[in-house]
Amino acid sequence: MSEKEELVAIVGDVNISDTPEVLESYSRDESFVRQMKPQFVARPQNVDEVQEIVKWANRTGTPLIPLSSGQPHFRGDTVPSLGGVVVDLSRMKRIIRINRRNRVAMVEPGVTFAELQSELKKEGLRLPMPLCPRSSKSVIGSCLEREPTIIPKYQWDISDPLLCTEVVFGTGDLFRTGEAAGPGSLEDQWASGQAQTNPMGPFQVDFFRLIQGAQGTMGIITWATVKCELLPQLQKPFLVASRRLEDLLDFTYRLLWARLGDELLILNNFNLAAILAKDPNEIKALRDTLPPWVLIVCVAGYERLPQERAEYQEKDVMDTAQRFGVTPVTAIQGVQGSNVLEALSTVSAEPYWKLRYKGGCHDIFFLTTLEKTPEFTTCMYQIAAAAGHPSTDIGIYLQPQIQGRACHCEFNLSCDPGNPKEVEKVRHLFFNASKELMGMGGFFSRPYGPWAEMAYSRDGQSAMALRKVKGIFDPNNVMNPGKLCF
Repeated sequence: MSEKEELVAIVGDVNISDTPEVLESYSRDESFVRQMKPQFVARPQNVDEVQEIVKWANRTGTPLIPLSSGQPHFRGDTVPSLGGVVVDLSRMKRIIRINRRNRVAMVEPGVTFAELQSELKKEGLRLPMPLCPRSSKSVIGSCLEREPTIIPKYQWDISDPLLCTEVVFGTGDLFRTGEAAGPGSLEDQWASGQAQTNPMGPFQVDFFRLIQGAQGTMGIITWATVKCELLPQLQKPFLVASRRLEDLLDFTYRLLWARLGDELLILNNFNLAAILAKDPNEIKALRDTLPPWVLIVCVAGYERLPQERAEYQEKDVMDTAQRFGVTPVTAIQGVQGSNVLEALSTVSAEPYWKLRYKGGCHDIFFLTTLEKTPEFTTCMYQIAAAAGHPSTDIGIYLQPQIQGRACHCEFNLSCDPGNPKEVEKVRHLFFNASKELMGMGGFFSRPYGPWAEMAYSRDGQSAMALRKVKGIFDPNNVMNPGKLCF
């Protein structure tokens, strides 16, 4: 049998694609990663098919590139480095279980945020989300990549909200992490009251940490449990405007320390306009009327005494704001806080908000601490000015994480993909700024594409340790070779 016939025997003829148009669409994304066509695209529907594909890859020495989110993709991790087979998990769309008592949901990798949130709402739950994810974004894909969520007070570990997983490692072995490892089947565990909420283990190794952030280089997730929260009965958002980023930081730290508010993040005027407006002209007009920086904080009340809870939080927020010389309001320059909250509470409308301004966007993001973000912002503006890129066209998103112990710092560089000169200018800006920001201490904990060489060349011991781990779980190097330090 040919390789294609063997794959057809696993997933069926209609779930294997090798037409030029399909392969071309998987050969590139919005990043600057080199284009490479896969041999095939396979779309399994269950764990048995995934396991058979991995075993087949080991027999044939064929690279596998797993992905679960729909297009567009942005970071280069789903572009084949060495050809091979793209394993598109978007057909695996079951929401296996929602457990309100333990606030946990078990989902397959093809489930998107919109699909899961709709079902969670019926149970009075919600999942903390990243900032306005695109409509095609996989919940598991986001959790595996440690995308920051906009509610830092519910984040106790950088891995949240990911809990237990079922994974097919590169060896072809099926493995369950954390509490899901056993004893007994899932049904046995459910019958005894377990809900796969503890991600630690089995034994003394937190195996899920080998998979999270690995860009598909260790194995393929076939389901995961995610930590949910109660759906608020009452929400009241506030906006805090400032001309200087520094003037918002102490107030933000105090809110985090007191765990006041649910949603808590800082956007510059460009990003806030891009999220709220519908087209380039609206974005420009709104950007020019908004203050340079806006802190968004939302207080909420839940099932028990929602009004009272929201009222005491609002009073504490206002008292704290007075101490730090800032003013939370419900609207700024005609922008209502309720409209901002509505946009943050769901997936992005089409077109995706990062693409609305010019049709293309390249993100630079890393971890730091909140008090250092003004230094990184100043540096980014200086590098952009030297490259001839307008600072007014740079989006900035600052997201406190782990209750304020760290901060996700993100710069969004818009460009017109149909303008080669502009694309080349942004490409140089992207590479130069990434090097400079990493040199300043920005921790690129998710080293996609060219960042991998920058990061691992600075830490040879970690690269060596990772290669040893890779040799255990994927000895034939079939899982997304060419990514990270592999």
